[in-house]
Amino acid sequence: MEDFSSILLYFIGVNMAGFILMYIDKQKAIKQKYRIPERTFWGLAVLGSAIGTYIGMNLFRHKTKHRSFIIGMPILIVINLALITYILFFMS
Repeated sequence: MEDFSSILLYFIGVNMAGFILMYIDKQKAIKQKYRIPERTFWGLAVLGSAIGTYIGMNLFRHKTKHRSFIIGMPILIVINLALITYILFFMS
C-alpha cells in the first residue's frame, strides 16, 4: 500500500509541475520574456506529466498551434496511463 501511495503522489506531483510550467511559460510569452524550452515540457511529459501538461496547454491556450504538442501529448497520455497502470497493478 505504501508503494501505491508513493507512486500516486509522484504522478500527481509531476502532473502539477507540468500544469504549472505551462502557466508560467504562457505568462512569459505574454510578457515576451525568456521562455521555458519545449524539451522541458517533453521531458516532464515522458516522466509522467502528459496529463497535467495537456490540461494546462488547453486551459491556458498555450502551444495549441504546435502540431507536435497537439498530437504528441495525447499519445504520451496513453503511454503514461498504460505505464502507471502496469506499475500499480502488475508490479505491486
